[in-house]
Amino acid sequence: MARKRRAFSDEFKQQAVRRVRERTAIGVALTQIGRELGVRPELLRRWARGAVARDDGAGAGEEVVTLAEVRRLRREVETLRQERDFAKKAAAYFAKELR
Repeated sequence: MARKRRAFSDEFKQQAVRRVRERTAIGVALTQIGRELGVRPELLRRWARGAVARDDGAGAGEEVVTLAEVRRLRREVETLRQERDFAKKAAAYFAKELR
């Protein structure tokens, strides 16, 4: 028999996210927080991510921008590494040809 899906109020979600932020800052595991609240850790993680994306505060907004910036810079670093490796191989090829 299937279990009925539980619905959580927005207030509960906000309090849970606040608790996650406070408790993880002092080193408490997400699984422990989930046990205390009676919620799976994956659900808490999803709520926390959603809160960061929705949050209009400067700190959260900067964090979202920073994550986007990190992704962009990682792509750029990968491109630059590929170009560097290609240049090394080309230099080795032409150096061998001159001998």
